[in-house]
Amino acid sequence: MSLEPMGGAALWEVDQVGQRLKGKVGDGAAWRLEWENMAERVEAQATREDDLGHALTAAGHWVRSAFYLYAAERFIRPDDPAKAASYRKVVENFQRGMRVRLPGFERVEVPYEDGPLPAYWIPPLDTPSPAPAVVFFDGLDVSKEFTALWGALALRERGVGCLCVDGPGQGEALRLRKIPSRPDYEVPGAAAYDCIAARKDVDPGRVGVMALSMGGYYAPRIAAFEHRYAACLAWGAHFDYHEVWAHRRKVLEAGGSVASSAIWQLPFVMGRPDMDSAMEKCRAYTLAGVAEKIRMPILILHGELDAIVPVRMAHRLYEACGSKDKELKVFRPGDGGSQHCIVDNLQLVSGYIADWWRDRFYPRGR
Repeated sequence: MSLEPMGGAALWEVDQVGQRLKGKVGDGAAWRLEWENMAERVEAQATREDDLGHALTAAGHWVRSAFYLYAAERFIRPDDPAKAASYRKVVENFQRGMRVRLPGFERVEVPYEDGPLPAYWIPPLDTPSPAPAVVFFDGLDVSKEFTALWGALALRERGVGCLCVDGPGQGEALRLRKIPSRPDYEVPGAAAYDCIAARKDVDPGRVGVMALSMGGYYAPRIAAFEHRYAACLAWGAHFDYHEVWAHRRKVLEAGGSVASSAIWQLPFVMGRPDMDSAMEKCRAYTLAGVAEKIRMPILILHGELDAIVPVRMAHRLYEACGSKDKELKVFRPGDGGSQHCIVDNLQLVSGYIADWWRDRFYPRGR
């Protein structure tokens, strides 16, 4: 639903799937079937419009079908070959639509020690080169296809380019290239900076880094050790990832749904065979003794009613952060959104984020 204003979903189509899934909570097979059926329906519309020469209309259908396929893929287990096949089609459909919909949209391969990291470049709109840009990493569950719509489009409108990267443990890097997460995220952070700073259309002195959800650990970690970035934004904060997952594991093993992820998602992302070893790896994902090293400007965003990562994590990060230019923004119900990463009002938070970056890079306005 949050993707609807950005063209990633249609309310009627989502409602139709929801109607068919009534009474089937916990039925992963039914979930997959209904989302795949909707994706096929929308793909058929895209093909018809392409045949009629209606390229832009078809592009919208291709993009929506990609996200419906991503929804279908969500509860396919990692050891099922259908998972990689499904995500491969997500990438194909998304790129097919975005290349038509967004002039300058570009597929990028970020050189990295374990193999290239797949990324999308979203150029700034009507902006002279070299322009400022932001490197945008994902979190635990989403991919560069989401960040391209959730954040990059708003940045584009404000004269800021965006490199949406599937880092280790994310999206295509994980699903199709088997690159798991790592706690020292400054390594892929440095690789992404090298890649974007080498572009002739980017000002290397005005490159920021941000990430969302689990990326609320990644981005501050990068900021603490990779000082070539100009600023950092944590879209949903973390401080101690093991502590958060100790609670989420209890919820999942008790059959709860608030944790948002399948029980096998964390081992999949961490590249570990089971939950116990994945949890052990999580112990290294802490900003204790790390946040103090952050010197660049940083904005920390969090939802007051976040049911996945408690708001106290945002306060801990803010208090530990060594930057003299730091800001904590907690979105409350009265603001219009207050859930995890403020996904209950993405238009609100994406505009807030893009304006913060615009004000950083264009201090006198644009």
